[in-house]
Amino acid sequence: MNKTIIEPTKGWKFIDFQELWKYKDLLYFLTVRGIKARYAQSVLGVGWAIIQPLFTTLVFTVVFGGLAKVDSDGMPYILFSYLALWPWNYFSGTLSESANSLVANAGMITKVYFPRLILPLAAIFSKLLDFIISFVILLVLLIYFKVVPGFGIVFLPLLMIQLLLCSLGIGMVLSAMAVQYRDVKYALSFVVQLLLYTAPVVYSTTAVPEKWQFVYSLNPMVGVIEGIRAMFLDRQIPWEWIWPGAIVGVVLFVFGLFYFRRMEKVFADVA
Repeated sequence: MNKTIIEPTKGWKFIDFQELWKYKDLLYFLTVRGIKARYAQSVLGVGWAIIQPLFTTLVFTVVFGGLAKVDSDGMPYILFSYLALWPWNYFSGTLSESANSLVANAGMITKVYFPRLILPLAAIFSKLLDFIISFVILLVLLIYFKVVPGFGIVFLPLLMIQLLLCSLGIGMVLSAMAVQYRDVKYALSFVVQLLLYTAPVVYSTTAVPEKWQFVYSLNPMVGVIEGIRAMFLDRQIPWEWIWPGAIVGVVLFVFGLFYFRRMEKVFADVA
C-alpha cells in the first residue's frame, strides 16, 4: 500500500505551480461556489454588480465633479470616475474576499490536504464576474458619450496583468496574515477606504505636484487607472506612470508567493 507523507515546508520556498495545476478542478469549483454564494437568496442577484459601481459613480459625479469642481482633464466627470472605479472596485473587492478566504474555509484546511493557495485564488477569480459586468456598463457609457478608444487599447491586457498581479500579491499576504491576526479582517474595510484616496479615482494624477508624481506612481493602481483612461479616451499613454507601478506589482506578487508559502505550515494549527 502506497503512502504519501506530507511534511511542512521550512524557510522561504516558491509555490509549486505543477501541484496547483493538478488541483485546477478544485479551483474551478471553489470559484463558481464563491460566485453563487455571493448572490444566493438575493433579490437583485448579479444586479448588485451593476448598482454598486453605477451609484458610486453618480455620487462621485455629484460631490466631486459638481460641488467640489474637481478637474477631470476635460472629459465628462461621470466617465472620468467610472474608468477609475472599474479597476478599483475589482482591486478593493479582491482584498476583502481573499483576506477572509482561509478563515472562512478553516474546516477544509484542517480536514483535507490541497494547495492552500487555491482558496485566495478562488476568491480573487470569483470577482472577475463583477469585473466583466462593470465592463459592459463602461461600454454603454462610451457609446452614450460617443467616445471611441484609440489604438492604445491593444495594451489593455498589460494593464489587466498588472492589476491581477497586484491583487494576487496583496491578497496572498492578507489571507496569510488574517489566519494569525483576526484584526486584519476588521481593519481592512477601513484601510480600503483610505486607499481609495491614494489612487487617482476622484482626481487626476496631474493634480499631484510634478516633483512627487514618480513617487506617487509607485502605487500600482496609479498606472492602471491612468493607463485605462488614456487607452479608452484615445490619449497619450502615460508610460512614465505605468512602469514604476508595474515593477512594484511584480515585486508584490513574488513576495506574496513566498510569504504565503512560508506561512502555509501554520494554517491548520491556528485556523
